[in-house]
Amino acid sequence: MKIRATRTHRLVLVTAPGVEVARKLAVAVLESRLAACVSLVPKVESHYWWQGRIETAAEVLLVMKTTVRKVRRLAEVVRANHPYDTPEFVTLPLNAGSDRYLSWVTESASGT
Repeated sequence: MKIRATRTHRLVLVTAPGVEVARKLAVAVLESRLAACVSLVPKVESHYWWQGRIETAAEVLLVMKTTVRKVRRLAEVVRANHPYDTPEFVTLPLNAGSDRYLSWVTESASGT
């Protein structure tokens, strides 16, 4: 397997209040060709500050694989389809990956 460095790919993390919302977000993102893949990780327990208090919630984590060029539009689609007032939207750079996988992400997110 050939591994190559990349500066053009990103992982995007978004949490949702449940699996139905997470699936809706995944479909919206994929139909818009803004990510190649959205993985849903159920049963995430989140602890966080909200409006001056520590809160706890059961959530679903969405892990989206995309390119730098798609991140801004991806954020817009998530915001438009997300029920939270302030949804989590965090991007992480990928340093390297399988050449075939990175090529697939690029092609799939661009619609070619």
